[in-house]
Amino acid sequence: MSKQFVSIGATILDVVGYPITRIPEGEGTDLVEKIHLCPAGTAAAPAVIAAKQGVETTLITAVGNDDIGNILVNKLKQANVDTDSIQQRDDMPTATTMLAINPENGGRPNWHMPGAFLMLELNDEMKDALVNAKHIHWGGVGMLFNLDGEIGANLLKEAKQNGATITADLIAPGPQTLDSFKVLAPYLDYFMPSIDEALEISGKSTVEEAAEFFMELGANACVIKCGGDGSYIASRDGIKEMLPVINDVNVVDTSGCGDSFCGGFNVALANGFDPVKACRFATATAAQVASGVGSDAGVKDFETTLRIMESGTMKVLDAEQS
Repeated sequence: MSKQFVSIGATILDVVGYPITRIPEGEGTDLVEKIHLCPAGTAAAPAVIAAKQGVETTLITAVGNDDIGNILVNKLKQANVDTDSIQQRDDMPTATTMLAINPENGGRPNWHMPGAFLMLELNDEMKDALVNAKHIHWGGVGMLFNLDGEIGANLLKEAKQNGATITADLIAPGPQTLDSFKVLAPYLDYFMPSIDEALEISGKSTVEEAAEFFMELGANACVIKCGGDGSYIASRDGIKEMLPVINDVNVVDTSGCGDSFCGGFNVALANGFDPVKACRFATATAAQVASGVGSDAGVKDFETTLRIMESGTMKVLDAEQS
């Protein structure tokens, strides 16, 4: 059965506290305004965002057979993400991150516990969902230890033969990341790292050089997320464009902005947008997430994101409400 959008890979439960400016001394207590639980990671966060924007979405990942895993699966179901392809494992806990959000700049120092998605293994039903998807986001280059290398490449090759458009992102690049990318690259329509990840992996000093590096290794195009400086897209067919951020964003929490960008980009492609317009739509998606607490914050629906994209400012929402 054909799936519209399948996101596969890193899945984490984020426990987000806001606002936090210090660690209390000893056994002291500080009061916060909000503690928020949300699906996060380079696969789960794009899945939630895509579902919010009206795209039929399936998440393929692994969580622990534990309370946190149960909470995470329930949160995904509440977001209308298809959870039938989530594996629950007894050998590892659910990956979890605690984030302390600084109200001054939206920064997010954090504490992370690795978990089950690292050891994701696909059964026949999960493989079928992946290779028959119209749009695929590979969220975890170099971090899916049972799928990296030829196993993952063969799955993406079959998906490409079936007509899929494939994007990819990563989390926490390490010594294995570049080799993993090289194997997957020939099947990637868009590689979507952050600027820090792109420069670290490529060894280049500019986004333009980094994008060329990844395309030379086989990717058809590269979209580099540059935070407050916008995004850069380059493709083999000649696209080379730096795109600005959305104006007038009240930045609360930047966690998940890059992941939401990937989700919004896939939503835009699923709606027939060209790559540059898809980047603009993704930028409007990330702007909404930055305005709230958690990687699932802010985004309402496709139409709202489209209005923000077309206006270039978050103030369009204030004008509509006045």
